Amino acid sequence: MIHNPKVKIHTDIGDLIVTLYADKAPVTVSNFLNYVQQKRFNDSTIFRIVTESNAEQPEDANTKIQVIQAGLPPEHPLLLPSIIHESTKDSGLSHIHGTISMARFEPGSADGSFFFCIGDQLELDYGGKRYSDGLGFAAFGRITDGMDALTSIFEQAEPQEYLKNEITIKSIALI
Repeated sequence: MIHNPKVKIHTDIGDLIVTLYADKAPVTVSNFLNYVQQKRFNDSTIFRIVTESNAEQPEDANTKIQVIQAGLPPEHPLLLPSIIHESTKDSGLSHIHGTISMARFEPGSADGSFFFCIGDQLELDYGGKRYSDGLGFAAFGRITDGMDALTSIFEQAEPQEYLKNEITIKSIALI
């Protein structure tokens, strides 16, 4: 595996260049690249944009967040088996603006759904209050080019967090 590979996420709205931190989150990066290399993300969508005003709080969520969620939603037929949870305690990464992280319901349930942080979302780090287990999420990279596209995507938020007008991810490829 390339030390810290980069991928280009090509969407209807613009492109995001993301550096993946394989040196800090090897299991999560390997999982993400499995989806990329098998083209499972091609023609997937950005299906959820959570803002401070539209957030639906999960039962055990203790804080609001702002994120853009994409990839393959739960129950999608192209999902691969779930992976172990590489928390930010282990990786040393943090959920700052532009971070890419794996979505999960519980530890060990990350698979083909990922999200980008809008602003710093430190409650998603290990010890944060997003979920009562305090384990946080598995950050594994950061946008290094295309923040303007990220902002444009975030501006497509709707009154509810799950989009009626999903945004197409045409492709995700190594560059």
